[in-house]
Amino acid sequence: MDKQTLKSILQEKEGILPLIPVFVPRRFGTAGRRLRLHPDDYFALGTQRGSIKERWFSSIICAMNGPLAAPDEGMSYVDIDGQMEHKVSLKEFVDTLGADLLGDRMMQDYGTWPMYSKFFDYEGPLFHHLHLSFEDAARVGRLGKPEAYYFPPQLNNYAGTSPYTYFGFAPDVTKEEVKERLADFCAKDTRITELSRAYRIELGTGWYTAPGVVHAPGSYLTYEPQWNSDVNSVYENVVENEIYPYDMLVENCPEDKKQDLDYVISLMDWDKNVDPDYRRHFFRPPVVATEDENHIEKWISYGNPYIAAKELTVYPGCEAVISDDTPYGCILTQGHGVLNGHNAEAACMLRFGQMSADEYFVSYDAAHKGVRVRNLSQHEPLVMLKHFPYHPGVPQAKA
Repeated sequence: MDKQTLKSILQEKEGILPLIPVFVPRRFGTAGRRLRLHPDDYFALGTQRGSIKERWFSSIICAMNGPLAAPDEGMSYVDIDGQMEHKVSLKEFVDTLGADLLGDRMMQDYGTWPMYSKFFDYEGPLFHHLHLSFEDAARVGRLGKPEAYYFPPQLNNYAGTSPYTYFGFAPDVTKEEVKERLADFCAKDTRITELSRAYRIELGTGWYTAPGVVHAPGSYLTYEPQWNSDVNSVYENVVENEIYPYDMLVENCPEDKKQDLDYVISLMDWDKNVDPDYRRHFFRPPVVATEDENHIEKWISYGNPYIAAKELTVYPGCEAVISDDTPYGCILTQGHGVLNGHNAEAACMLRFGQMSADEYFVSYDAAHKGVRVRNLSQHEPLVMLKHFPYHPGVPQAKA
């Protein structure tokens, strides 16, 4: 569509774009079935694609999901008139409207919408892996991937099989010990998490995971704000009897480095991996941003130069006007009400391919002016998670 048409749609919707749910399958692991997706739809794209384990939010990038994936898998679309066949990609809005959607500062800093978020929903643990730094990812034509975690109570009615996450390695572990385990990647179960440290997951809190930190996420459903990237190096070869091929260790290495374990190990930020005070530096308890008799808003992702998130709770029968100095994507996890002129409700159960009223993208102008959030429930709070790139108003982590 042309710029004027998209600008008119944005104005008609008071600067808030309703987004269509994006569910993403993965070939590995077992679905946690906490995405509020209909039980019959977890293999909606066929068993050969694996079960659906993720829902992506405000995404303008595609998932790295193999040759069977659709070319736009993982990308968000805007519901412009309630007709699925008329949907327009969020990327088209971003690329065409630029500062009219994102504001001048974001265009100056990034030139685009540079992040997305997801619900990550596995019944068991994920493999011990890292995401590449921006420098290492650039060698294979990709972007680095910082990410953050938050564990929303509303979507965690059960804990899965392994409600703890491994981060890095124990402080006394050496690079040679890690290399010895990786050398046996194709020969036997390397049990590399024997060298790591696990932390039990606490609902209502989160973590920041920097590029280069090896981690094995636990089995609670996780809200993950992250950079526009999907690059991994998988260090663990057997997880709950599921075998991962050597290619997953080196798929984001240059061709001449795929047999070079010293190069693979260089992808780690070693100091962060063996930091003896890892929890103190990277654990993120919530921090209250604003609070009154009608609402409370907490920072749930902060203390890094890339990504941030907040949790907004408006109490039953109340309303609040919430201003932000950034555009943002958001997802409702509980309750129902009105966002400016949009009737909004947390999903109870969705069919694959169905529209919803729980996900939105808020333009800079609407966010800066303030979004009026009215909770129409007499009993339940209205709870919303909001994700956006770092800006100067984001608090720093405690030293």
